[in-house]
Amino acid sequence: MDLVKLSPPALALVALTIAGTAFSGPAIAGGSAEAGQAKAITCSACHGMDGNSLNPEWPSLAGQHESYIVKSLQSFKSGARQNVLMSSMALPLTDEDMVDLAAYFAAQKRASGVADPALVSTGERLYRGGNRETGVPACLACHGPAGHGNPAAGWPAIAGQHANYSAAQLVAYRAKQRATDGDTQMMRNVSAMLTDDEIKAVASYIQGLR
Repeated sequence: MDLVKLSPPALALVALTIAGTAFSGPAIAGGSAEAGQAKAITCSACHGMDGNSLNPEWPSLAGQHESYIVKSLQSFKSGARQNVLMSSMALPLTDEDMVDLAAYFAAQKRASGVADPALVSTGERLYRGGNRETGVPACLACHGPAGHGNPAAGWPAIAGQHANYSAAQLVAYRAKQRATDGDTQMMRNVSAMLTDDEIKAVASYIQGLR
């Protein structure tokens, strides 16, 4: 199938189909948000006590899907995803710790962000319609029109996420420094078609989603 020749709606449908079949993972037992709150004290220096990071280089976790938080922690612990700080933080965590932390952060409300007005037009076009000329699918196909993600398929909520962090992850996927997108390599393939300017614009637009 030649994605370049597809219309943006068709590109979105292709991405949605892949998302629904390739990234669903095993169900996880629910954790204790109360226990997670106590355990989150060690996370607060970077991610904020309520899961809203004050440093744009570090992600906000508030409102993120429990399954995605658990998967991320497992990836850091196993070494599938590398980060000096997070790898060392995740290493001593038990499965119970992970589900408790996930339950706590998922229950928090993410603070709203603001998009750069100069980048909104380009960012919205990419997020909602992709880029037919280069084959980039619409981001909303997997992450939803408002950026709330799809927990059943394993796609994270990204609305309001710091633009700096989102851009850094897209660059990492593009450079294949991050490979936590499964066998389909969806994020690596998509980011490989994005220019630096497009990454900056769509990351800014994501920051402004609510």
